[in-house]
Amino acid sequence: MIGELDISGIFLPTILVMMIVTYGLFLLVHAVLNRVHFYRLVWHRALFNVALYAVMLGAVDAFCRTLML
Repeated sequence: MIGELDISGIFLPTILVMMIVTYGLFLLVHAVLNRVHFYRLVWHRALFNVALYAVMLGAVDAFCRTLML
């Protein structure tokens, strides 16, 4: 996604906005996974969290691209 968002005269790159939205979603998913004790099954928690965030960022990007059509 190329371009910038204009928020009250401040231009923000779209990837930054998508990363902020993804981080909010990641915090919700992370809380749910903690509550159901999913992390007991994960070998490397930090690596899993980075991979989960990357997958979620890709999903948010794909969703934003479908909205642009």
